[in-house]
Amino acid sequence: MRVSRRGKAAAAVGVALALVATGCSSTDDKGSGTGDSNGEITVTGNQPENPLVPSNTTETQGGQVVDALFTGLINYNPDDAHPENAVAEKFETTDNLTYTVTLKKGWKFHDGTDVDANSFVDAWNWAAYSPNGAQNSSFFGSIKGFEDVQSEDPDEDGPKQAPKPKTDKMSGLEVVDANTFKVTLSGPSSVFNQMVGYSAFMPLPKAFFKDPVAFGKKPIGNGPFKFISWKDNDSIVVERYDDYKGDDKPKVKKVTFKHYTTSEASYADLISGNIDYEQQIPTNALVGDKYKTDLPDRWIEKPVGVVTYVAFPIYDKRFTNKKLRQAISMAVDRKTITDKIFNKTRQPATGYISPSVEGARENVCKYCEYNPTEAKKLLAEAGGWQGEMKIFYNGDASHKDWVEAMANSISKALGIKAVASPVPTFAEFRSQINAHKMTGPYRAGWQMDYPHIENFLNPLYKTGASSNDGLYSSPEVDAALKQADEEKDAKKAIELYQKAEDLVAEDVPSIAMWMTKAQVGYSDRVTNVKVTAFGELDLTSITVK
Repeated sequence: MRVSRRGKAAAAVGVALALVATGCSSTDDKGSGTGDSNGEITVTGNQPENPLVPSNTTETQGGQVVDALFTGLINYNPDDAHPENAVAEKFETTDNLTYTVTLKKGWKFHDGTDVDANSFVDAWNWAAYSPNGAQNSSFFGSIKGFEDVQSEDPDEDGPKQAPKPKTDKMSGLEVVDANTFKVTLSGPSSVFNQMVGYSAFMPLPKAFFKDPVAFGKKPIGNGPFKFISWKDNDSIVVERYDDYKGDDKPKVKKVTFKHYTTSEASYADLISGNIDYEQQIPTNALVGDKYKTDLPDRWIEKPVGVVTYVAFPIYDKRFTNKKLRQAISMAVDRKTITDKIFNKTRQPATGYISPSVEGARENVCKYCEYNPTEAKKLLAEAGGWQGEMKIFYNGDASHKDWVEAMANSISKALGIKAVASPVPTFAEFRSQINAHKMTGPYRAGWQMDYPHIENFLNPLYKTGASSNDGLYSSPEVDAALKQADEEKDAKKAIELYQKAEDLVAEDVPSIAMWMTKAQVGYSDRVTNVKVTAFGELDLTSITVK
C-alpha cells in the first residue's frame, strides 16, 4: 500500500482508469509557479510499524516516507497511476517471461554511491531470502528460483527451527553489466512490468547490507528527498536531494511528517495553522460538510484506489466457518454508516476491487448486502456465537465512530454483543496483527501498490502472501490466482482475476466495507496541492507560497 509516485517518460503496459478530482482544489488548475524553493512544510503522519526498509514496509505510514526517499525502475503517474519510466531507461520483454532492464546512467544514492544493476538485484535477493524476514518477500514469488531462497516449513511434527534455504540468490536474476540486468520469471506474467514500481522493488546501496537494522533507522535512498531525522512517536524529517536525477524535482526544501495520536488533533492543528496538510479529514468534520466551511478553498475530494475492509483472524478457530463470516458481513448496514458517519463520501462495497482499476465490477459480493434475516439464518447454520465479539481498530485515527456503528449494526441484526475495541496506536495495532494475536475482526484498509486488479487479490488472499494477515488459505483461490498470474494475454488475465474475486467473495475472508474518496485539507501557506491516485500527497508538486 503505497503513496506518491513520480516520473514522466511513458513505459510499461496497462493503464488504470482515470481518477478525476472534484471540489475546491488548488491542484494543477490553480497552482502558482514554483513558490519558495527554501520553503518547509509539515504534514500529518504516524509512527511507522517497522524501520524504513522498502521491502519490509507494508503500511501507509512508513510507505509515505519510503516513497519520498526511494525511486524505483518505474513510477506511477500521480494523476491516474499509469506506469512511467524512472530509473529504468528500457524495460523490455517479448514473451512476458524474460525481461531485460536497462538503467539510466548517473543516478546516485544519497551517500554518493552509484545506483547500478547490483543495487536492484542484491536488494531483490535480500528481500526474497526468507531468513531475512522481509514482509514483502512474496512479491518476488514470480521470479525463477524464488522457491530456492525460501525455507521449507519444519513444523509438521511440532515447532522446529527452519532450515536454511538452498541458496540466497534467485536463479532468475542476472547482472549483465553495470547498467543492465535480466529477470526470468517462473512463468509468464502480464502484470510484472507494472509491479516493479512498488517499494518492495526499490534499489538499495551497499551500506544497507553492512547493517540492515541500523540502515532502517537512518535510510539512504535515491529518491527526491533524503533522510534527516526520526524521533519515535514524534516526527520524521526529510530534505530535498538537490542532486536527484528524476524529472520531478521537489519544490520544497524540507518536509516534516508529524506523528499524531488522533486525526482530530491533527485537524485542529491544521485549522490553527500549525501544519500544512491533513491526509484524511476526521469523520466529525465530514458531517454537514463542516470541513468545507473550516477550510474555504483549501480542501480536495477525490476518488482513490483504496478499499476499506474488516478482516477476520482465520487462525482463530471461531472464524473458520465461512457461514459465520458471511453472516457477520450481511449484518453490516454499510449504506447507513456511509450516509451518516461519512456524509455519503464513501461508496458501499459490492465487491473487493477498487473501481479505480480495470476489471472492477459491481454486485460481485452477495454477502455485502445488508440482510438481517439471512444473516441470522447463516449464523444459526454456523452454530451461533458465544460471548462478546470485539471489533478492533487503531485509536489514533478517525475509526471510532464507524467501528462503533458497525458493532451496533451486528449486535442488532444478529442478536449478539459486538463491541468496538480500540488499540492505542497504529504501530501497536499492526504489531498485534503481524503477531497473529487478534481475537476478533479488525479494521483493515488496502491502498493499491500498483494499478492492477491483481494487487487487490494476490497480496491479500493467496496462501502465505505478504498481507494475508488473517492466514486465510483456499486451494481453489490459489489455483485461480495462479492461472491468472500465468496468463500472457492482459485482457484474459483480468477475466481470470475476476473469477478469483468471485471465489473470494463467496468465502468472505474479509468484509468488504466501502470504496474510498480522499478528503484532505491544507493550509493557506501552500499551493499546487495534489492528491495522487493512491490517496496521498504528491510531495514533488506542492509548493510554499
